[in-house]
Amino acid sequence: MRLLPTMSCQAGMRLGKCIFSEEGIVLLNAGAELNEALIRRLQQFGIDYLYIADPVTEDVCISDPISDETRARAIQEVRTHFRSFMEKNSMSKVSKGQVLGRAFGNVMKMIIDDLSDNKPGTLIMLTNMNVMNNYLYQHSLNVCIYVTMLGMVNGYTREQLMTIGMGALLHDIGLTKVPASLLNKAGRLTPQEYEEIKKHPELGFKLLKDEPNMPLLSAHCAFQHHEREDGSGYPRGIGSKDIHEYAKWIAVADSYDAMTTHRAHRSAMLPHQAMEILFAGVGTLYDQKKVALFRDNVAIYPLGVTVQLSSREKGVVVGINPAVPQRPMIRVLEDADGQKLSQPYEVDLSEKLTLFIEQVEV
Repeated sequence: MRLLPTMSCQAGMRLGKCIFSEEGIVLLNAGAELNEALIRRLQQFGIDYLYIADPVTEDVCISDPISDETRARAIQEVRTHFRSFMEKNSMSKVSKGQVLGRAFGNVMKMIIDDLSDNKPGTLIMLTNMNVMNNYLYQHSLNVCIYVTMLGMVNGYTREQLMTIGMGALLHDIGLTKVPASLLNKAGRLTPQEYEEIKKHPELGFKLLKDEPNMPLLSAHCAFQHHEREDGSGYPRGIGSKDIHEYAKWIAVADSYDAMTTHRAHRSAMLPHQAMEILFAGVGTLYDQKKVALFRDNVAIYPLGVTVQLSSREKGVVVGINPAVPQRPMIRVLEDADGQKLSQPYEVDLSEKLTLFIEQVEV
């Protein structure tokens, strides 16, 4: 199985993983054959990548750190409650007697149980490309998965994981009170528009702080996730000693996921480029130990992604080295002239230090 940009897919290819709707409903099953009309429709629906069944990579098994059921339930809860707040002019509770703390507490139990089933030392590799989604919903879940797994690596108790996980899942809930026209604006924000966006951490805190069954620390995660080590963040401009540890974890994951995701105003960065930016901000923007732990536990080149090496050869990531996740195993499929190899071969970048990944196919 390999991951391809939807625009590069061709009629006759078959899906390697199911495609889910924004509500978590299966729209196309794994094995479904693509045609030109279907490919166009998927592009129109905002699906930029597809997992494709491929004979030369059929041995590459790509699994999500959480189950399809858990992912669908989480996205459904985020979508339902976020939309409810978007449609309300007040800060009132969600309608029909539903309470955020109870709903998201149940979701977090599912996420923690799923993540606990992963083998020790498993790198975080998100596989949510085949999802029709609103950026805000998927981003919220991605950050939650990153932060919860990092909390496990850091030795947090289940209660601590529940608190930080709920804070991560709801860290951007304040954006439901920001005009959608700003969130989806294709061009650069004006200074006045940016000031409106900067209100969302405090708005999120106000939405969460009095919710039953919602830990106050989870609300503070929403309040502080844009604060920075040197005090240059917002909304309060507090420094390192005043920022809670949980919010520091979320700051790293939030920034990384935002940089590596396609947005209305810009294309996604390559994973290693985003990691370089995180490290450039160590000490001033981000906590050094947290960035280092993030780097050591995230597969910045996921299985199945197509890459171009410095030798100009192209291949697919087929293995990840936990000790050096930035130097994966590559199955080379094309030579430097773009000709397909009759006998693909594999190269371990952790051993072949003269080669490096120059480009990821996007």
